[in-house]
Amino acid sequence: MAQVLEFRLPDLGEGLTEAEIVRWLVQVGDVVAIDQPVVEVETAKAMVEVPCPYGGVVTARFGEQGTELPVGAPLLTVAVGTPATPATAVTAPPPAPEPEGSEPEGSGNVLVGYGTTAPPARRRRVRPGEPAKGAATHGGAGADAGAVTAGGPGPGSGSGSVDGSAVPVQGSVAVAAAPVLGSASVAAAPVHGSPAVAAPPVGSGGPVAVISPLVRRLARENGLDLRGLAGSGPDGLILRADVERALVGTAPPAPGTPTSAAPPATATRGTGTAVPTGTPGSGTAVPVPTAPAVASAAPGETRVPLKGVRGAVADKLARSRREIPDATCWVDADATELLRARTAMNAAGGPKISLLAVLARICTAALARFPELNSTVDTQAREVVLLPQVHLGFAAQTERGLVVPVVRDAHTRDAESLSAEFARLTEAGRAGRLTPGELTGGTFTLNNYGVFGVDGSTPIVNHPEAAMLGVGRIVPKPWVHEGELAVRQVVQLSLTFDHRVCDGGTAGGFLRYVADCVEQPAVLLRTL
Repeated sequence: MAQVLEFRLPDLGEGLTEAEIVRWLVQVGDVVAIDQPVVEVETAKAMVEVPCPYGGVVTARFGEQGTELPVGAPLLTVAVGTPATPATAVTAPPPAPEPEGSEPEGSGNVLVGYGTTAPPARRRRVRPGEPAKGAATHGGAGADAGAVTAGGPGPGSGSGSVDGSAVPVQGSVAVAAAPVLGSASVAAAPVHGSPAVAAPPVGSGGPVAVISPLVRRLARENGLDLRGLAGSGPDGLILRADVERALVGTAPPAPGTPTSAAPPATATRGTGTAVPTGTPGSGTAVPVPTAPAVASAAPGETRVPLKGVRGAVADKLARSRREIPDATCWVDADATELLRARTAMNAAGGPKISLLAVLARICTAALARFPELNSTVDTQAREVVLLPQVHLGFAAQTERGLVVPVVRDAHTRDAESLSAEFARLTEAGRAGRLTPGELTGGTFTLNNYGVFGVDGSTPIVNHPEAAMLGVGRIVPKPWVHEGELAVRQVVQLSLTFDHRVCDGGTAGGFLRYVADCVEQPAVLLRTL
């Protein structure tokens, strides 16, 4: 007997609350495997392929290309298990009721990232005027739309709709409808209020409960055993932040401490989100009406929504301006010797060393001397937190907009390793393949705006970091060298910093050290 499960847009981590459907990777009627990517979505940070935790036949999809869905909104439904034959579906007697005290047994189907499902509890028919046991009393909000049971024939059962098309599922399958705008849904209420998906405790034989398949993949790629982690989410649920803390070796927060995981959003009127509605078993996607626009464009005007990458950049820059009292200092430097040193390194053979990698190596050496600039401010505790690792972000312009990929542990890398990582992240950014983990967690940013042909800038600090080094174009200019006027390759360096973490003396010392290394690269030998 088959059962239909609903897969909702999972929390993709890093505080993301919505995503836009870019491309469906499956069609209605396709057979999908556990952890198979089913849809490609674009978040405010990256393009992500979302894997489905269920294996079976796709019966319905919710949302078209370009639709923006909140976290927790339905993505698709999947019929799992072995469907009954038509003859069996007609002649088989109804299942005997279970004793009220019996415990649900695990189905054995491992759902990657979500634990192991227990078979849905059988529900008795509710007579008119009789309340259902375990049913939600507040507008049916307690119904779990992620659990769907196999039942008898009903209107529209065993079909799913996508773009108006329907594909039958063999056997009689009833899809539990999600409550809309507070309407009661008695049939979808689990017996005794038990959830449809039971997350096994850590250390059990089943999989460890994590908040999304992406978290499990992050742990797998880094060789981290999830069974050794104590999740900080509800009921020990392992969040992305728990895995990242384990990878960097920091302690998890105390129980009850708020985490970065965003709560699932609930679709309401005015969002334009498609939610499964209608009669149980229909699986029909009905869009919620969209509220009219607040303002209309005047003749000749064009209104561009602030969403996706552009919206994320706008929010972050506005927050930085509100919270960070920044200041900027700058200096001109003779980069002639730096360019000669890079030419000599590349002439020695081996992989080419980029100029950005040499500047990054100078930055990490300067941060070792001035650690106040590799920090963040804890506003609640009123403390400056000095960070032990240097995760170096670098600004990159792509077709999707400005992104800041992060080079992890830049302080442990040499120029050759930095060049390779810069090249890899830049290519991934242009192709739209950067993951949220590669776009977050920076502690200091290097901004090479000289590629735009400009000399100077006063950049905005990348919140919650404390400083950003800006590098202008390198151009020949008149310069006094060894007491004589000469044409030298000159660059302007600027440092924007959070004035809460240090005073001008520290910022000036950092910038002067960087300029000295640019003018005389041999200065770096003292710290190598």
